[in-house]
Amino acid sequence: MSCNQNTDKKVLYLAHTLPQTHPVHKGIVAFQEALAKKSNGSLTIKIFPDGQLGSEREVVELLQIGSVAITKVSAATMSNFVPDYHVFGIPYLFRDKQHMFETLEGPIGKAVLQKGEQFWLRGLSYYDAGSRSFYTANKAIKTPEDLKGLKIRVMNNQMAINMVNALGGSATPMAYGELYTAIQQGVVDGAENNPPSFVSSNHYEISKYYTLDEHSAVPDVLLIGTKQWEKLSEVEKNWVQEAANESAQAQKQFWKASVEESMKIAKDAGVEIIIPEKSLFSEQSKSVLEAFQKEHPELADIVNKIKAN
Repeated sequence: MSCNQNTDKKVLYLAHTLPQTHPVHKGIVAFQEALAKKSNGSLTIKIFPDGQLGSEREVVELLQIGSVAITKVSAATMSNFVPDYHVFGIPYLFRDKQHMFETLEGPIGKAVLQKGEQFWLRGLSYYDAGSRSFYTANKAIKTPEDLKGLKIRVMNNQMAINMVNALGGSATPMAYGELYTAIQQGVVDGAENNPPSFVSSNHYEISKYYTLDEHSAVPDVLLIGTKQWEKLSEVEKNWVQEAANESAQAQKQFWKASVEESMKIAKDAGVEIIIPEKSLFSEQSKSVLEAFQKEHPELADIVNKIKAN
């Protein structure tokens, strides 16, 4: 945060890794606009998109030392800092979009956002990062049976690996940047991701089947470093929190529009969109939840609260 003593205007630096066309970046711009309006220009945000200040993890570390004020990270990345965020990676944790947002915007989600404070990271709000589904080059996935023997690229994340293996596939962790060539050359048979990523990565050009099984919905998190948060007055803190909440509502609409546009592009390119019987996939992946509860008994309570919500 820089502070001009003459006018006493404060500027918060916000860095993230996404391109400016991304619906999450559009949500961040809504945050910037809302804060400038609420503070009458006395507290503003300067955005550094496209990974200008480093990778997701590097920027989180800049927040912890106070060099950058705000960032957007995946809840999956946050689980390396705050174990409670692991919960959001459980397959079929949420019944639907409504259940997800009621959970995230209610007491359960808010409690998790605040848990980061002991690691100098205060959560402000959640952004929609969609649902992940399978896409493959040569074989349609209609039931978990169809995944047998297929190499599916996953993030290097234990829960994602366990889920694909539980469904009968062969989970293959791999850097995202290598994936296009890997699918093209048959090193892997497919991958899993949300529609905007499927299209923006151009994977739809070489993957002709997209199965909307929507196995996980890991949200994004808007974070502020506590070192910068504590420099704000109570009034300024309220402005930041209110602007974050408003931007989260705007971002949902940007995400929805992006999904619709991406699905149209994929269909027009000849991708076969498959709507499977989701219960077959959720049933088959139950062992992932059981293993998680054994490994993290201290987090079982959050899972139960979400399921009962």
